[in-house]
Amino acid sequence: MNIFRKMWCRLYQSVFKVVLPMMPYREPKILDSVVDIKDVFDEYKYKNVMLVTDSGVRGLGLTKELEDNLVKNGYNLTVFDHVIPNPTIANIEEGLSIYKANKCEAIIAFGGGSVMDCAKIIGARVVKPNQSVQKMKGLLKIRKKLPLLIAVPTTAGTGSEVTLAAVITDEKTHHKYPINDFNLIPKYAVLDYKTTLGLPPHLTSTTGLDALTHAVEAYIGRSTTKYTRAKAEESIKLIHDNLLKVYQDGSDKDARANMLHASFCAGIAFTRSYVGYVHAVAHSLGGKYGVPHGLANAILLPYFLEDYGKSIEKKLSKLAKLIDLVKDDVSIDAGAKAFIDWVKLLNEKMNIPRYVEGLKEADIPELALKADAEGNPLYPVPVLKNAKELEKMYRLVLKK
Repeated sequence: MNIFRKMWCRLYQSVFKVVLPMMPYREPKILDSVVDIKDVFDEYKYKNVMLVTDSGVRGLGLTKELEDNLVKNGYNLTVFDHVIPNPTIANIEEGLSIYKANKCEAIIAFGGGSVMDCAKIIGARVVKPNQSVQKMKGLLKIRKKLPLLIAVPTTAGTGSEVTLAAVITDEKTHHKYPINDFNLIPKYAVLDYKTTLGLPPHLTSTTGLDALTHAVEAYIGRSTTKYTRAKAEESIKLIHDNLLKVYQDGSDKDARANMLHASFCAGIAFTRSYVGYVHAVAHSLGGKYGVPHGLANAILLPYFLEDYGKSIEKKLSKLAKLIDLVKDDVSIDAGAKAFIDWVKLLNEKMNIPRYVEGLKEADIPELALKADAEGNPLYPVPVLKNAKELEKMYRLVLKK
């Protein structure tokens, strides 16, 4: 990246860091069980509510307790269970039409990151009927309070229940991009371990590694605060102690609960301190090839940690000591290496591939341009990269 663009990126990020404490961040109120949702609607005196989920989650019976409880208590429940992985604009518009047709007043997002992203933008379209999803792309384009939104995560990883972000795919251009606005933060988050008990091992691993990526990218970036560093550290410690355990035994209730908390903490950290190029590259792969976001992050994370080199060694070494990978007197470079080796070993033990299936050399320049456009100047990364420099990172995960 040339010197003038670097100066612009760092100036933008420095100004953003200064104004961060003045931004209207908030954290969702936590509910311990899905049955507590009824009490919220009683308080708001709402009767017509929409449940946004996907057919897989509903087919497993995970929403049944909630549905039965609301219907039994006299609520008019409309179910939209057509959310797809990597939700598209058409998917959102379908949900919007159902919301309007049934005169709904509030939204429950019950599922993983895709469900919550879809629900958030359905809510945004409700309050901004004349603003297309395409025009919401980027930062602070909504600026209007959404209908009451309650998030019930069924995966411990995306952190969407606490974030101001939603990631949408434009099915016409195959471009996957984030929409960021403080109004997208849900009002309530239900952290009920029972909703994650049916998660298969592969999704347990990739969503857990998604949370790890959120925490690590927030921690090594240049916009951290004392609060976000503490939340990132709490998340990483919980992931270290619980992810492999719950991958091997999905019925472990304590580990499930701890991973939900880890995801929540990571969500707080990256909402306030942002992510980095791992996410920008992962979004481009998801948009082009449909690679699940958590899987893409898991594959990419160790490559970027190695590539950032000296710029993040001190921070990674501190993390290595935090999770007892090394003794306190170990050198900084040895500590950093130990942390990266732990991430690689975690991937290996949970059968995460080292390469992205379907990635084509011919597509890399276009993908890198999209990652560059997303990441710069917004993401406060340790080392700045332009599109040409990002191409190298794609080639590291290109199957030879």
